[in-house]
Amino acid sequence: MRLLLVEDDPLIGQGISDALTLQGESLEWVTRGSHALHALADSDFDLVVLDLGLPDIDGLQLLADIRQRGDDLPVLILTARDQVSDRVAGLDSGADDYLVKPFDVDELRARIRALVRRRSGYSSALICYNQIKVDPSSREVFCAEKEIKLSRREYALLMEFLHHPGQVFTRDQLNERLYGWNDGVESNSLEVHIHHLRKKVGSGLIHTVRGVGYRIDPL
Repeated sequence: MRLLLVEDDPLIGQGISDALTLQGESLEWVTRGSHALHALADSDFDLVVLDLGLPDIDGLQLLADIRQRGDDLPVLILTARDQVSDRVAGLDSGADDYLVKPFDVDELRARIRALVRRRSGYSSALICYNQIKVDPSSREVFCAEKEIKLSRREYALLMEFLHHPGQVFTRDQLNERLYGWNDGVESNSLEVHIHHLRKKVGSGLIHTVRGVGYRIDPL
């Protein structure tokens, strides 16, 4: 899962960044609305966590700009504005969820999981694909009813495929989703992760699209 955090408070931003990347998510953090628009134009994300009190663009205006471009990615508003009118304005502007500061990080994680899960077409909290079952809340993975242990990168890679069955990912796209802007990436690290993942969940799950990238079959 690749997330964009738009938050100008350094303490809150660092706390969210640390908490989510520790769970294996790829997260990019920007502190200005203009930087968020550039990031969304240049890269693909699964969800935006958006603060409303930004120094250059009001968060609701930024949200309106995102929706006017036809971008339907989930947006979770994270703000200290706790009036009912503020929540209504945020939701009516195109937000998918609204969380008021101060907040619990576990609740933030759960809301992110729910939004991404619904966008991917999964109605249950469990993600099921043929013989594979994943519980995102506990990060437990089962294959043919047997629990398998995945590294942080292997888990993130599996979730990318499960959230987008049928989509062909290029090598660059997968590296972008597994690693942040500031992470160093070794030349063959993706291939190593895919090799290990295939050994654990079965060689027939991830297909190589010659000259393009990788995919799993659509459901």
